[in-house]
Amino acid sequence: MFLKILSIILLLNILIVDAKAQDKVIIDQVVAIVGSQIILQSDIENQVLQLRAQGYYSSGNIKCEVFEEMLNAKLLVNQAILDSVEVSDGEINSEMERRMNYFINQIGSEEKLEEYYKKSIPEIKEEFRGVIKEQLLSQRMQQQVTSDLKVTPQDVKSFFKSIPADSLPIINTEFEIEQIIVNPEIKEVEILRIKDKLREFKERILNGENFATLAVLYSEDPGSAAKGGELGFVGRGDLVPEFSAVAFNLEPGEVSKIVKTDYGYHIIQLIEQKGERINCRHILLKPRISPDEKMLAKKRLDTIRTAILKKEITFKQACWKYSEDEDTRLNGGVMVNPMTGNSRWEASQLEPKIAYAIKDLEVGGISKPFESEDLNKKVVYKIVLLKEKTEPHPANLKDDYQRIQDIALEKKKTEFMKTWVNKKVKTTYIRIEEDFKKCKFDNPVWNN
Repeated sequence: MFLKILSIILLLNILIVDAKAQDKVIIDQVVAIVGSQIILQSDIENQVLQLRAQGYYSSGNIKCEVFEEMLNAKLLVNQAILDSVEVSDGEINSEMERRMNYFINQIGSEEKLEEYYKKSIPEIKEEFRGVIKEQLLSQRMQQQVTSDLKVTPQDVKSFFKSIPADSLPIINTEFEIEQIIVNPEIKEVEILRIKDKLREFKERILNGENFATLAVLYSEDPGSAAKGGELGFVGRGDLVPEFSAVAFNLEPGEVSKIVKTDYGYHIIQLIEQKGERINCRHILLKPRISPDEKMLAKKRLDTIRTAILKKEITFKQACWKYSEDEDTRLNGGVMVNPMTGNSRWEASQLEPKIAYAIKDLEVGGISKPFESEDLNKKVVYKIVLLKEKTEPHPANLKDDYQRIQDIALEKKKTEFMKTWVNKKVKTTYIRIEEDFKKCKFDNPVWNN
């Protein structure tokens, strides 16, 4: 499949490399040129290591498979540049955050990811910014090339009939879930306590104490506290807007006013600025939620749940009226799976607390209120409705039409892209090193 191997890396663990692989020294050289793009020996070696770390093994030559996918990708990137196709910093940052959230959920925490990768979160982001930009350009170009392709219902049926019965994919149990979220109230006296503490820290720093030492002792940002609050060099798009607006206006050594973000309250010190990137440190304090406020949030959700069970209001209506989660409130609480872009979740993809809350529910059942966290690690309370649950089954047109339609369309796009590559290769400067000319490529055009 076109760009098959690279898509595995794109969607899964592009950041998570076998730790031993980081210690290997790869002698680098240019092994191919595609228009204005180059492929390095290290690019291939690193991708092979990542695939093997994920358990992928090839019956053929894995290096040649990776190399061919890279040739396809570089051809797309080269054409994207020629056609002035662009991706914005915002798109890059959004994709970076999506992947980082997935990786952190998979490995357990930011600290574990940093420990595994032996870099801070900002350093990981900086290292892969260029990689993600190139992948997004490649995707954007491929989308542009195939945007007009469609499949008819007859195409879908014909495609499904062409699959041998013993080759039909098994669809795992999947869930569709809706949620209502309530944020426990934070008392004003607690916010004043936090601000007073930060003002005290700033005063101590201005009187000669070391910012980094106070960050190690008191900051509640687990990703930076051990490093003296230092974030490493970051761009504006790497920081939440409120933080960025203040940090980029500081002079080196200057300590900021108190800054409120979705993460809590900060003071910031600029270390150094290089063009549009800064290195700064911060101290983060998070207001504590009292047990009484947690209980009130839980009781409020319990009241809402009771009203729904008594049919005084539907779950969707209650969501629109009461939910405080802006990402899901307006769509009736539907939880969208960021890995697939649709509303279906396998059990392994769910947050453990949600998986536990629905384990004994029948379809249409509503969980009792439970404590959870939002994307910013803030405590929230939620109830969830199990809207749908499928049992494991071989794919069929009745239950899995959309999935089969997507696969049929992808097959059509793959065939079209192969034709597009064959055409573009004839008008693009390409040079391949002798060792790789021996590869048996899936598309013979690269052998020619």
